[in-house]
Amino acid sequence: MPLAIEGIYPALLTPFTKDEEVNETALKQLVNRLIVAKVNGIFALGTNGEFHVLSREEKLNITKMVVEETAGRVPVMVGSGGNSTREVIELSQAMEKLGVDALSVITPYFIPPTQEEAEEHYRKVAEAVSIPVVLYNIPSKTGFSLAPETVGRLAKMPNIVGIKDSSGDFSNIEQYIAHTRGEHFSVIAGTDSLILKTLQAGGTGAVAATANLLPETVVAIYNSWKAGDYEKAQAAQQALQPLRDTFGLTSIPASLKKAVELSGIPVGPARAPIQEPTGEVLKQIEAAVQFYKTNQEG
Repeated sequence: MPLAIEGIYPALLTPFTKDEEVNETALKQLVNRLIVAKVNGIFALGTNGEFHVLSREEKLNITKMVVEETAGRVPVMVGSGGNSTREVIELSQAMEKLGVDALSVITPYFIPPTQEEAEEHYRKVAEAVSIPVVLYNIPSKTGFSLAPETVGRLAKMPNIVGIKDSSGDFSNIEQYIAHTRGEHFSVIAGTDSLILKTLQAGGTGAVAATANLLPETVVAIYNSWKAGDYEKAQAAQQALQPLRDTFGLTSIPASLKKAVELSGIPVGPARAPIQEPTGEVLKQIEAAVQFYKTNQEG
């Protein structure tokens, strides 16, 4: 894998059966659906992949399945983050052995570290593996945000190759770009409403949850921008909004899972305690999916 993260990596959902077991058939179906849509890579075991409610064994089994099903057609990046440096190193090394192309490492959460502690955490993880490492900043879920200066220092490490920023704060993305300029380092959007703005500011792509349902549309943002067709890129960016509007109706990722299920891939429910949408919320999700079917995605 080149030491750069470029283009659209769907934030892969983890399909479950009604009994909340991993649905291997649906997982393979979703991976192939995304690759056919010409995504640039697959990102598994992120926030929308419910990494936080999966056991270590489940994470490794999912990783193995995704790597095998992808079969080298696109790069595979997998979330190996956790709260202790030891845990993250052990999981990262196990995932490297399974053949992933890159690791996404979320900041430690629950007890927010200092900037110095986070920097040391990432240095130790990066030194323990030989594949690319992507930092993952999502302060609304972790209670901690990597400072641009910290990211600038970490970007000098040879295999720390990028950061996925899901802060939703565009100025934060701009600061990461400014502090890593001149390094071989990718700043990628983790907030789907900021994909085009990130590309225009000097970012290189996105990890996009909406791509589970609308992969062609999300890919069109990147491809149109790259081709210089900014009007088409903007239209594709705006087309994501009806789906994004459903995300706040439920706990993550219940709305998105229901939307993808309604589109024909049985990704099942989120794992409890997150509940399936019902009533008026379900009607709004159904309306969004119908809108895309009527308007033919892309």
